Amino acid sequence: MINSTTPANRPRVALLIESSRAYGRGLLLGVAKYVREHGPWSIFLQERSLGDVSPDWLAQWKGDGVIARIENRELARAVRRLGLPTVDLRSLLPGLKLPSLRTDDVAVAELAAEHLRERGFRHFAFCGFNGADYSDARRDAFQKSVAHAGHHCQVFQEPEKPQRAGTLGFEEHGLKYEDHVARWLRQLPKPVGLMACNDIRGQQVLNACRDIGVAVPDEVAVIGVDNDVVLCELSDPPLSSVVPNTERIGYEAAALLARLMAGQLPPTRPISIAPAGVVTRRSTEVLAIEDRHIATAARFIREHACEGIDVSDVVKVVPLSRSALERRFVKVLGRSPKEQILRVRLDRAKRLLAETEFPLPVVAEKVGFAHPEYLSVIFKRKTGLTPGQFRRQAHGTIEVEEAARQIRPRR
Repeated sequence: MINSTTPANRPRVALLIESSRAYGRGLLLGVAKYVREHGPWSIFLQERSLGDVSPDWLAQWKGDGVIARIENRELARAVRRLGLPTVDLRSLLPGLKLPSLRTDDVAVAELAAEHLRERGFRHFAFCGFNGADYSDARRDAFQKSVAHAGHHCQVFQEPEKPQRAGTLGFEEHGLKYEDHVARWLRQLPKPVGLMACNDIRGQQVLNACRDIGVAVPDEVAVIGVDNDVVLCELSDPPLSSVVPNTERIGYEAAALLARLMAGQLPPTRPISIAPAGVVTRRSTEVLAIEDRHIATAARFIREHACEGIDVSDVVKVVPLSRSALERRFVKVLGRSPKEQILRVRLDRAKRLLAETEFPLPVVAEKVGFAHPEYLSVIFKRKTGLTPGQFRRQAHGTIEVEEAARQIRPRR
């Protein structure tokens, strides 16, 4: 356990967050960033796995606040006995009634679906750990997003229910059925874009594909969730993944706890944080387009859109007239080459705004706009936000300001 020796006026905060997974480590980094900027705090932390019960030291601990990932009733009881301001980063147990922040599972699934649709897939599948809350939420949202686009989603069903619940119980149970996953994959229509509920399940799907000789990404393109870099890079091929904004969740949890420790009331509803984006690796580096000329055009746009190209440049790389290219492009991808160029540029602008401090003129130049004013106009028209508003939202200030408006100081 880490116990900093600090003056008595420093808040004493326990972090009951797993360090065994990339998700938990991201949360801890977010808390650390807040403490660096707004501390100091005296932090109490020891290595944990998701699902661990209350540490022995917690019962006698004298502190001021807790940030926890509460996965089981035993830990919930131990935390509640403390009677301290607490922020829950799991939102799993019904009736716990603690202020909470978590990843927006609907936004995660929509981002995965969009990622696969952009690659031209018309067949979709979802493989999760049935019964796990986050998996079921992502499954339902993925199916809805796919259906909204006019497609059907196949869902893997395990042959029997797990003997024990909890995140680890569902995962351990699901990982026993790789043969069933393989048989399910074999009968899926191809090519298919598949979302796995997390990177653990995604790696298993890739293993099953390799075992039965299904080509990834040409026949099955796979995207996971969590962007556990080690797990994704050790997958064969490396696994694309939706990136939850765990550092922001940890940062905002610490900010919320600071307000609670200062005597303010908690938000009236849980706060959901949208994912940061998608890291594309080889498991989805494909265009599921039977029309090879349109596949070539789409690939050229993806690789060169931010270099200031226009439709005339795209026409040069395919043996089609401009009108034929535009007609077939719309038929295959549902949008024109011009719209696709703009889409790629705006996606790149979003990442630069979220991940860098580049001023707007630099962002505009890097995504192929000659004038930052034009980027601002187009960005607002397409997203409903100015570039500055989008950057503040990505850095957590807009949603937190909205949450703060719900918090009234105690009289």
